[in-house]
Amino acid sequence: MELGFIGLGKMGMNMVTRLRRDQHRVVAYDRSSDLIKQAEGQGCIGSSSLTDLIGKLSAPRAVWIMVPSGAPTEETIQAVAALLQPGDTIVDGGNTRFHDDVRRAAELKKKGIHYVDAGTSGGIWGLKVGYCLMVGGEDAAVKRLEPVFKTLAPENGWAHVGAAGAGHYVKMVHNGIEYSMMQGYAEGFELMSKSEYKLDLARVADLWMHGSVVRSWLLELAAGALKDDQKLEKLKGYVQDSGEGRWMIADAIEKDVPVPTLTTALFTRFR
Repeated sequence: MELGFIGLGKMGMNMVTRLRRDQHRVVAYDRSSDLIKQAEGQGCIGSSSLTDLIGKLSAPRAVWIMVPSGAPTEETIQAVAALLQPGDTIVDGGNTRFHDDVRRAAELKKKGIHYVDAGTSGGIWGLKVGYCLMVGGEDAAVKRLEPVFKTLAPENGWAHVGAAGAGHYVKMVHNGIEYSMMQGYAEGFELMSKSEYKLDLARVADLWMHGSVVRSWLLELAAGALKDDQKLEKLKGYVQDSGEGRWMIADAIEKDVPVPTLTTALFTRFR
């Protein structure tokens, strides 16, 4: 399939690399000319501007946007939409608040442009193992992009979860759960580090990866970090708040759903 791709950061570059490995035609753009050259080295067709990118795509076009959330995403979507035609599709693969997806989908629909939100999980490891994709949008638009989703995701690793905004809504909850899991692991390992048993934390983490009910990919990452440095002195002593946890708490308040575990995990990041 042919796809325009905007945003060649760590995740974006890995995603276009994965797409090229499966022989998709990718027209790529980034504000960094060095990153464009790097993408060209992976077999992508580089472009010098958004206008140039759109001009190199055949109608009906599909453009995946993978830039920082907030104003950069909003500005890029507006700029791309001004260059597209009815029948074209915009995919937002970043971390966007689902309310913005609903608004954008309605605005773009008036212009005949389809909008798909793709909550993307997998980080820099997605190049090797694939990305979990939580997709929202109209059936026809999602169906057309199915070859792209199948390439980016592992087997059974993507799903059309609902209308516009549903993909990022599910990703928001996913990230809130991730906050809580990380906090639980942090508290447990801190306690074990101060026990009288002089525990090998890396060994415990690896042990839990085999048959334990608390095994997970997050624990696997923790095991790797602990193997290199039991005291984690090479890591920063805090985890940044990316926004999704706040959005989930706000939505929970609106819906009268208690989320005390997530709330505590989020507030701990503010220390």
